[in-house]
Amino acid sequence: MPATGKPKGQTPGRLLKRADFLAVRGGEKRRGRLFLVEVLDRGDVSAPRVGYTVTKKVGNAVVRNRVRRRLREAVRTHAADDMAPGNDYVIVGREDVLAIPFGQLKAELSRRLRGTR
Repeated sequence: MPATGKPKGQTPGRLLKRADFLAVRGGEKRRGRLFLVEVLDRGDVSAPRVGYTVTKKVGNAVVRNRVRRRLREAVRTHAADDMAPGNDYVIVGREDVLAIPFGQLKAELSRRLRGTR
């Protein structure tokens, strides 16, 4: 990663519409202690897209937003290079994301996005 803190690869797009999130639910699921990553291969070569979800079970709005912000920053600074072109990713965050060091979060997210156990 360059000294600016930005990823050297292309920046993933964002999933914004409910229909896109629901489509990704039909893809592959990669479960972990910190989050669930759902992956759908769109079948094209355009930039990957990513969406973030944190359910109300995690906590109030403040807690959910903190989880979402940590996940977004981990993808922006580190894990965006591990996303394959033509894929959609939905990351469902859990409250444990707040309890671990950021370096471990980045490593775990990167590993799940690559699809390795």
